[in-house]
Amino acid sequence: MKHKAILMAAGRGTRISRTIGDSCKCTLDIGGIPLIRHTVAMLLKHGIETHLVVGFHKELIFAALAGLPVTFHENVFYSVTNSLASLWWAKEELTGDSVILGNADVFWEEDILSVLLRETRDCVMLSDSSRVEQGDYLFHVREGRITAFGKGLDCHRANCEYVGLAHIQGELISKCKARLEAMIAAQRHGSWWEQILYDMIAERPVWAVDIAGQFWAEIDFIEDYNRILEYVKKRGA
Repeated sequence: MKHKAILMAAGRGTRISRTIGDSCKCTLDIGGIPLIRHTVAMLLKHGIETHLVVGFHKELIFAALAGLPVTFHENVFYSVTNSLASLWWAKEELTGDSVILGNADVFWEEDILSVLLRETRDCVMLSDSSRVEQGDYLFHVREGRITAFGKGLDCHRANCEYVGLAHIQGELISKCKARLEAMIAAQRHGSWWEQILYDMIAERPVWAVDIAGQFWAEIDFIEDYNRILEYVKKRGA
């Protein structure tokens, strides 16, 4: 099976910008290497064809990934659109056997990549049941299926946090591409790319895979970045 990865790296990261200024958060140093280089090198090590959608400070991402065989796509409207539009710029890559979709500001390692690659179900999203109270975007999962989702999801109903990574396979890939194109045609370019999958929940299973106990962090705030630095420091000690 041939695997692809498409990472969304076009956004401005406004919530953390007051702390890191004009830096691109996926290029932040995580102990001698930019976050995005860590992720891309891991994917390439496993033979995964890797694509990035860039926009804000694209030159910083180009520099961080210099010398790596990555294909870039540019969301030229990044300042007035969301990640659904970013994925649209890479829509021709929604082909083949297997596509990992993710946000480029997520720190994750090979144990989590292995979880994604082992999956045989055609649509999974990673979640963490240990991160409900401090979670940013929450899921309610019942019998393995996502049944509700959102930033405003009632904390008493939510039972896990979304990680920022998904894996689609087989015939579902072309169906996701068609839905993406329909959503953009309907001017839903302000949505996140994940909305493609959320819109399917009433029709078919969208499975959640719980990775509680494994370290990951999506950089929304400076505290998230500091957690990564602390983890990397301890791991290297």
